[in-house]
Amino acid sequence: MATITMRQLLDAGVHFGHQTKRWNPKMKPFILTDRSGIYIIDLQQSVKHIDDAYNFVRDLVANGGSIMFVGTKKQAQGVISAEALRVGQPYINQRWLGGLLTNFNTVNKRIQRLKELDTMDFEDASKSSFTKKELLIFRRERDKLEKSLGGIRNMAKTPSALWVVDTIKEHLAITEAKKLGIPVIAILDSNCDPDDVTIGIPGNDDAIRSIEILTKVIADAAADGMIARHSKDEAQAEPLAEWERELLEQGKSEATDAAAEAPTTEAPKTEAPKSETKKPAVKKAEPKKAEPKKAEPKKAEAKKPVAAKNEEAPVAAQTEEAPVATEEPTPAVEADTDKKDA
Repeated sequence: MATITMRQLLDAGVHFGHQTKRWNPKMKPFILTDRSGIYIIDLQQSVKHIDDAYNFVRDLVANGGSIMFVGTKKQAQGVISAEALRVGQPYINQRWLGGLLTNFNTVNKRIQRLKELDTMDFEDASKSSFTKKELLIFRRERDKLEKSLGGIRNMAKTPSALWVVDTIKEHLAITEAKKLGIPVIAILDSNCDPDDVTIGIPGNDDAIRSIEILTKVIADAAADGMIARHSKDEAQAEPLAEWERELLEQGKSEATDAAAEAPTTEAPKTEAPKSETKKPAVKKAEPKKAEPKKAEPKKAEAKKPVAAKNEEAPVAAQTEEAPVATEEPTPAVEADTDKKDA
């Protein structure tokens, strides 16, 4: 529901209509009285229709639709562009091009041409393959397309609905929308025809403040619809009942509890990989077979005493030869004694 009060509508001058001589008899149910030759619009009905328009636009955008803001009169140009850009919706605030909706394929080609011209650099002619005169012509073409189609450059298809400020001035847009079956939401002044629109909001379509407050309501509805659309994208495609949501939440809580207990219960399972890792240990057992080779140093140690004995053997030999050395001089002594005797 739109958060707007009758006091805000009164301050914005939404209740002021046209002069009594300029009116449409079909608007009589929405007119409260006349004062000083000016019709006074019933704001209670305005609030009711504002809520209807708000809910319609919100649901439309939430389901993937788009709404085009249309207002080419001077009082509405700035408001239309500002609010449409705020919510990322297409808009037309300059002259309405004939066939904009009914001949959208041709219009789309001009939109592609506008995007192509946007990629060109008109400032530095030295880097371009075109002459300065050609660049000037392209710039003028770009400016012209930007003025008429700049608000719908990102529109890939016809909009799902139209928001119109003045139904009399924008009669071409309403006619094309009716041919295509596109719903129209508009401000209905005392001189408008309520049969031309799908949802009409009785109000002043000439005052800037009135246009601003009503256009802001429609833009807020589009913004709420976009928020609802993104929330749907994050959630499931189809809405769930309350009992289904409760079951889903319980399942999530059980899953989290199971995940928390998983490390303790899965601890024995981790032994299986350890048994697999023992296979390399079997391979390590192969060096154990090579232990006899390690015994070789022991044999070497055993041989050391033998070597010691071998070393001692020469000593013993020397000791045995020593007496022989001592025995040899004795004959010499005997020889000397023999010489002395001689």
